[in-house]
Amino acid sequence: MYTAHPFKMIKYFIIFLIVAMFISLFRGAFFLIKDGGSSKRTVHSLGVRVSIAIVLFITLVYGFVTGQIGPGV
Repeated sequence: MYTAHPFKMIKYFIIFLIVAMFISLFRGAFFLIKDGGSSKRTVHSLGVRVSIAIVLFITLVYGFVTGQIGPGV
């Protein structure tokens, strides 16, 4: 059975977080246009996006510190 190398797993996780941020961004834009900004769904989408950004930042810092990601890796 194939298991991915640990260094590649963090890269896949980073890509997953970036895709999740874009999905949250477009969901927020959709709710803003559909509801005219009168519902809390747009604010909730922003909160999700900020949370994903924090996790992404922490993951990037962890990857750089441990040497799993960086220039030439």
